[in-house]
Amino acid sequence: MKHLLLSFAFALTLAASALLSGCDRISSEVEKQQNGVISHLPFVIAPEAQHLHDRLIIGDWHADTTLWERDISQRGETGHGDLVRYLEGNVALQMFTTVTKSPSGQNYQSNSNDSFDNITALAIAQGWPVNSWQNLTERALYQASKLHQLAEQQPEQFMLVRNQQELQRLLDKREQGQKILGGLIGTEGSHALEGDLANIERLYQAGFRMMSLHHFFDNRLGGSLHGTSNTGLTEFGAQAIREMERLGIMIDVSHSSPQVVEDVLALTQTPLIVSHTGLYGHCSTHRNISDELMHRIAEGGGIIGIGFWDAAVCDASPKGIVKAISYGIDLLGVEHIALGSDFDGAVVTPFDASELAVLTHEMLKAGFSSDDIRAVMGGNMVRFLQQHLPKVAQN
Repeated sequence: MKHLLLSFAFALTLAASALLSGCDRISSEVEKQQNGVISHLPFVIAPEAQHLHDRLIIGDWHADTTLWERDISQRGETGHGDLVRYLEGNVALQMFTTVTKSPSGQNYQSNSNDSFDNITALAIAQGWPVNSWQNLTERALYQASKLHQLAEQQPEQFMLVRNQQELQRLLDKREQGQKILGGLIGTEGSHALEGDLANIERLYQAGFRMMSLHHFFDNRLGGSLHGTSNTGLTEFGAQAIREMERLGIMIDVSHSSPQVVEDVLALTQTPLIVSHTGLYGHCSTHRNISDELMHRIAEGGGIIGIGFWDAAVCDASPKGIVKAISYGIDLLGVEHIALGSDFDGAVVTPFDASELAVLTHEMLKAGFSSDDIRAVMGGNMVRFLQQHLPKVAQN
């Protein structure tokens, strides 16, 4: 989520319109304003690039597709991704992150906890269950339920990946030529816990395997990169991390303050994820933490998902994204760089999920080896998941 700027009056108008005109139309109109694709002619993909792309295992660490009230089993006319477009782009693994709160006037510099919450307005306007209107955990669970439903309805094309056994099953299916997408579930900020440590296990039982600590404002775990306090990890935050570790939930420090990242690195030996970001030395915006902190995350075995929007890479074009990836490889090593699109995250991207072959094309043009392309496009994500997902289902 980056620029969802619904005012209170507009939200009330949307809610009233939803009652009269239907939630699907309202959701579509809002999403058209938020999830744009830069207008472009069809990309020309070199045959050797397409040949390589079709044989890749592609994985992406961050998409907010479940925030929007559209049928993700069908090709959408809005947004960046759905089952059809992910499969057309040959995506094998997609982390779907659940957005539960977003401040009015959202920006990268400073957001108050007391700001009007845009997601409340969006939940009402889109006709979400009433229990999600004021409860952030219920919002996360509702978005996750869309993926459970998709797995039940489209088992030949979509499956949930919650442990290493399910990951291997997905990889085996792909090896046998089956076009199937594996979905993982994460949170966009641990305000989704509603301040209750017991909700970590509740979300785990619902399939959540990655939790980011912050979004655009400070919370009970500590300071956000975009909050007002610039504080580090709280005692509650430390307790939450220990519980995530106990259950085998991967920790995402996207949007966390530099001091929180420092504190988490000091607290745990568990490798961290920055699921969607850029690198400050390449793109010096307030969205990106320092290269020095990125070095420390990488040295601990962490992984960095490079985003596809302007504030992350400073050039939201296929070539610009590849330049950011190249900078990351030079800075941190190829084994630490992955994709973190932020598809459907209220950002404008240069392509949608169906067009991911353009990245393979641009990497080949830039002189990347096929091994490096395999690693960045999904191999590193697969390896990380093999190491850090629970081995089997836990009760």
